[in-house]
Amino acid sequence: MTHDHDQVLRPTPAQTQAALSPPPGRTGGDLVVETLAGLGATTVFGLPGQHALGLFDAVRRSDLRYVGLRTENNAGFAADAYGRITGEAAPLLLSTGPGALMSLAALHEAAAASAPVLAISSQIPVAGLGGGRHGYLHELPDQAASFRGVVKSVHTVRTPSQIPSAVAAAWKSALTAPHGPVWVEIPQDVLLAPTALPVVTGVDATPEDLPPRPELTAVAADLLSNAVRPAVVAGGGVVRADASGKLKLLAERLRAPVVTTPGGKGAFPWTHPLSLRSWLEDRHTTDFLEDADVLLVVGSGLGELSSNYHTFEPRGRVIQIEADLGKLESNHPALGIHADARLALQALLETVERREDDTAPERVRELLARVRERIDAQELTLEQQVLASVRGALPADSPSFWDMTILAYWAWSAFDAKGPNRMHSAQGAGGLGYGFPAALGAAVADPTRPVLAVSGDGGALYSIAELATARQHDLPVTWLIVDDGGYGILREYMTDSFGAATGTELARPDFAALAESFGVPGVRTTPQTLEADLSKALAAPGPSVVVLPAVLRMFAPTHLG
Repeated sequence: MTHDHDQVLRPTPAQTQAALSPPPGRTGGDLVVETLAGLGATTVFGLPGQHALGLFDAVRRSDLRYVGLRTENNAGFAADAYGRITGEAAPLLLSTGPGALMSLAALHEAAAASAPVLAISSQIPVAGLGGGRHGYLHELPDQAASFRGVVKSVHTVRTPSQIPSAVAAAWKSALTAPHGPVWVEIPQDVLLAPTALPVVTGVDATPEDLPPRPELTAVAADLLSNAVRPAVVAGGGVVRADASGKLKLLAERLRAPVVTTPGGKGAFPWTHPLSLRSWLEDRHTTDFLEDADVLLVVGSGLGELSSNYHTFEPRGRVIQIEADLGKLESNHPALGIHADARLALQALLETVERREDDTAPERVRELLARVRERIDAQELTLEQQVLASVRGALPADSPSFWDMTILAYWAWSAFDAKGPNRMHSAQGAGGLGYGFPAALGAAVADPTRPVLAVSGDGGALYSIAELATARQHDLPVTWLIVDDGGYGILREYMTDSFGAATGTELARPDFAALAESFGVPGVRTTPQTLEADLSKALAAPGPSVVVLPAVLRMFAPTHLG
């Protein structure tokens, strides 16, 4: 007796002949690039190193596009952005030891933001694995141990035949909700080893679905249908799951106001009558959410930024939809639904009842008016003018990438992203240097529209070398550098806390002249001319730099009592 699940696809005679006579001269590195191509990858990022030369030589002989950056960390940021824009797992090719370790900060950001990155690193030869001190170049006692606490999964290869399955398993892991970075390491001698294995074709690594449990969505639908003052917090999980359309339908059916987290920017239309926008760092918004009798949290763990620095204390029932199991009820008791946001919202749309509530839009208007009154009382005209100029210059469908700088902190709360998956920042892990290399990765993913990067002068110096990358690949990225003479936000924090700042003042170059030395047009601007200069730069082909000398201030916090 045979069963359907016992049946396997048998190769055709032509496929059999091809498998029996693979082309000569192939190595373990070829198995890597063949597997990547079979999975659908078209572009890889990275930086070569001695142990990884077998992999990079195989890339040369493949159809994959290679985009090299000047440091591994910046290559990781570029891969992160490519993954966010395309929804694909972006391959990041690295060498052993120092090269691998240089990517950790970027992989940390990808993990915090659920960006799919497939990091593939070389390793010392197989004979050196196991923790012995053999003295190989770049040797670490346990290289993978440095990454286990950062990435979703670790895959170590010891023979060429293990390569296709390990790479496919990592790809599947990266793209299974929640998305995230994964780590594959392959010893130098395995990458260089000749192989007679058949050419890798037809790799299947379809991500697993993460549907909600129906008994949980039934309870959630009942709570929401009978709520008096429902509200919604939409996080990055909505964006990653491409679920903003379903969120809008559900909010309108429930007449529930929606606030988006910094990671969820654009998940809900900014000017919608139910939009609370993104003012989570505001006590008025915190009070509004605490007053909800049923609060639906979708794709957010209600972490530090999304909870007004853990001052948020809900009084009603909380329903939390979250693909990352570790974030479920990690900060507040809730009806926890472990699921992909898109599938869970679809289940709720099929079961909730329409609510009638004419007061919701008026309550939203009142809340936003109170926020506006608070900000207007702080004499922050310059900051609001600069942010408005950036929004006015940036085309509505262009993505923007923001470093950890004061203007980005403003943007988390006050910038209209004009749609999902268009505004990205390093707010997940909070490391410096993200904006420009990430924007380069986005431009590689879609070179048909201009991309904006925003950095402070301190963060810009982390990635200034990538001006060479931008010029080499002629990428349409405009880099706005707000030059305030140092680490501006740290200067403000330390001055407020201690009365003086230490280590925040920086000598820096003439950024416009430095850009010109790379062959990249550079211009100094003013707050009054920023919108015009930025518009001109974004409209021009290729990379450009716009430098704004300005000292910006943050709005006053509301979480300090």
